[in-house]
Amino acid sequence: MSHHTSAMRADVVICGAGIAGIAVAHALSVSHGVRHVVLVDAQSPLSLTSDKSTEAYRNWWPGPDDAMVRLINRSIDLLEQWADATDNRMLLNRRGYLYTTTRAERAAQFVEDAALATAQGAGSVRTYRSRADAASYVPSAHSGWREHPEGADLFLDREAIREHFPWLSPDICAVLHARRCGWFSGQQLGMMLLEEAKGAGTTFVSGHVRAVHHERSRVQGVQVATADGRELRIDTPVFVNAAGPYAAEVGQMMGVTLPLFSEAHYKIAIEDVHGAVHRDTGLVILDDAQSLAWSDDERQELAADADTRWLTEPLPAGIHLRPEGYGSAKTVLMLWDYHSAHRFDAPTFPLPEDPFYPEVVLRGMTRLVPGLATYLERLPHAYVDGGYYTKTEENRPLIGPAGIDGAYVCAAFSGFGLMAAPAAAELLAQQITGASRPSYESAFALSRYDDASYRAKLAQWGSTGQL
Repeated sequence: MSHHTSAMRADVVICGAGIAGIAVAHALSVSHGVRHVVLVDAQSPLSLTSDKSTEAYRNWWPGPDDAMVRLINRSIDLLEQWADATDNRMLLNRRGYLYTTTRAERAAQFVEDAALATAQGAGSVRTYRSRADAASYVPSAHSGWREHPEGADLFLDREAIREHFPWLSPDICAVLHARRCGWFSGQQLGMMLLEEAKGAGTTFVSGHVRAVHHERSRVQGVQVATADGRELRIDTPVFVNAAGPYAAEVGQMMGVTLPLFSEAHYKIAIEDVHGAVHRDTGLVILDDAQSLAWSDDERQELAADADTRWLTEPLPAGIHLRPEGYGSAKTVLMLWDYHSAHRFDAPTFPLPEDPFYPEVVLRGMTRLVPGLATYLERLPHAYVDGGYYTKTEENRPLIGPAGIDGAYVCAAFSGFGLMAAPAAAELLAQQITGASRPSYESAFALSRYDDASYRAKLAQWGSTGQL
């Protein structure tokens, strides 16, 4: 293996060829005509966490302000434009997200969330308090996104819920169907953006960023250990940190501390051969915490062992599923984020194993879809994978300048990378090229943490659990 050094010049070097880095390369080279963009990654494009996604998107972000709704609405605009331009190569649908609950107090929260989301630009809400009210409800179509409703449909009547969603648990007393939501093929989106970026002059370098050279607080260049054993010096005035789970580590190369941590998130895929889940449904979420149902003997045995006692304790809200595939496909993806209390400062790959995950998820899911109980006696084969959610404390991304002149960050897309990447990349490219930018820019800037009033708001959001 040779170890000779070579050199090249670039207008911009991007570290990380996940969806964020690829989208930034596309925005710079295709939209802004930046000629010499270099994308560096030691792995194949889209192979670390981008390909572990559920590939869903939503414009439903009821929060303390409208920044996330505006960012994601812009992303969805771009996704729809690209779907139109490519005969929907990415299989964009608008099946929606269905938030469900069995608790009256949570149903009341749905009403408040819906009013807030509407005020923030997510679209108007149609509320159904009876079966008669719900007669005008338009169910999700199997595929496509055109001519679909926007806003949301809020069911507050059990009979109406039973009529339209008979496969859901009869205990569910409210369903909020957010409509400008759905999913798409993240791999197709990523490869399309990468092909177009390469066509406009972007170069992919297979290698590991070892150092970012900077003098007098300005980026000068990047040192890369290439996959073929070379030391490559790339002279560049602009460096973008789009390194996903490694973003904090890459920031340290420039002496910049990024306020990031990571959580391991897993998902399973099973074949729903008994048809428990309706094939046209959107992504369905149970917004209730729950404890798993065990027999007395099982509960006693699990509680007696320190390693399994947690299986008898309450587990968090948010278990969710969605059908995967079209036509006669039977696959269902299922996720339950009960690991999020465990934070990783330095992610390791492959992810730590959780041998209990498939059974725990399936047991929890029967609370949402009772028909899935048919699989508990003999657990079906479950394909398990996962990735890291790298996030900030308030779960908003970092998009913008990062500490020294010419350095930028595009990271912390905790579980919403595919849906946010188009608009995030557009914003970053506007910042790099000096183009005009949307006013939501400040909500995602690293500098927001320098603002005492923002830090005070963070403390308040943390106590109310709003973000």
